[in-house]
Amino acid sequence: MTETADPTAAHRRSLKVTTIATLGGVAAAFLSEMTISEPTSRTGLLVLLGVVALELGLMRVAGVDISDFSTKDHFYVLFMSFALWFITWGVLLSEGVTF
Repeated sequence: MTETADPTAAHRRSLKVTTIATLGGVAAAFLSEMTISEPTSRTGLLVLLGVVALELGLMRVAGVDISDFSTKDHFYVLFMSFALWFITWGVLLSEGVTF
């Protein structure tokens, strides 16, 4: 990313990317919970990948130039979405479990 006149532009871009990726991961977990009845089903990953594709569109709408994304940026979005999806869906799946 090149230097711009606004010194906070890079920080705001990072905040937008991180916010969209993490909230998208949580949303994917709730969608997985609503649509998948088997906890061992791998279909939840398809839900996650669909949400990641939507996130990239949301980033464009939010003013993030994703054409400047490197491979590292795409992996960051995928990892953040996966991490929040995994944790949130794990909590949702363990609801009502007794030890």
